[in-house]
Amino acid sequence: MHILLIIITSVVVTLFFVQLYTIAQRLDRLNIRVDSSLQALQAMLDQRAAVLAAIDPKYETIASAAEAVALKYDSFLERSEKERDISAAIAAMGHNMPPRIAEAQARVQLAHRFYNDAVADTRALRRRPLVRIFRLGGTSVMPRFFEFTDYSHFSEN
Repeated sequence: MHILLIIITSVVVTLFFVQLYTIAQRLDRLNIRVDSSLQALQAMLDQRAAVLAAIDPKYETIASAAEAVALKYDSFLERSEKERDISAAIAAMGHNMPPRIAEAQARVQLAHRFYNDAVADTRALRRRPLVRIFRLGGTSVMPRFFEFTDYSHFSEN
């Protein structure tokens, strides 16, 4: 009877540690997804700014200002403000928006959605009690959502 209790306890403890390992692996994959999504979002935002400046040189100043701000957690607010200016300029084009800008705008919207989805998934997992108790998130920073106003849906034309 004593040996059976040891075996059952060993199995339960092993399953518990396997579960912790699985959660840690998932968290690692989610962190990688957040990082790659953030890089893709920055690339799409930079591309949109470059296309806008190439099509209409009067927007070169706001495009350059946006591209100069790296998309990092500590610069989200500043980059968001720059992106609002670009979004407003694109929205002002209304239905006369060139196809290259519409395509760049669509790519930004997709990259933005993918990034924020990755952040939501990661934050949800990091808030679980087992992750918090056993500090499976390590010392990595809690990912943040990137928000900016996309005026293209509110065009008056």
